Order: sequence, then C-alpha cells, then structure tokens
Amino acid sequence: MRELIEYIARSLVDDPTQVQVWERKRGDNVELSLKVAKNDMGRVIGRNGRVANAMRKLLNVAAAGDGQRAFLRITDPE
Repeated sequence: MRELIEYIARSLVDDPTQVQVWERKRGDNVELSLKVAKNDMGRVIGRNGRVANAMRKLLNVAAAGDGQRAFLRITDPE
C-alpha cells in the first residue's frame, strides 16, 4: 500500500525526490502519511480535494483486498 501511494504521488508532483510516505500499522488498520514539497501540495490535493479523495479510494480498495482498513493523511510540509 505504501508503494501505491508513493507511485501515485511521484507521478503527480514536479519534484518526486521530495515525496515521503510513512506507514504505521495498528491491528487491521494501516495509517499512511504523505509529505511532498510545498509547491506540490496543490497537485496532490487537487481542486476541492478530488485527487486526495481518489488516492484514498484506491488505497481503501487495496487495503480491503488484504482484509485491512487504510487511512491516508497528507501532512503539511515544513
């Protein structure tokens, strides 16, 4: 699942070297945190959050195949 989000994010941004994804497992739940360069936040979130919601839906489909639930958090770059 981590690789899926990393692949999608790297495909969207101008600076793929700044893409970072962390994965934390808690039982059947998987929480992924995505961090990109400040200039690329708009590309990852999309207009009205459409891109971010699409990424979350794909992540949920992949997680359901493994019998898990997944959550994606897009963190603010510092």
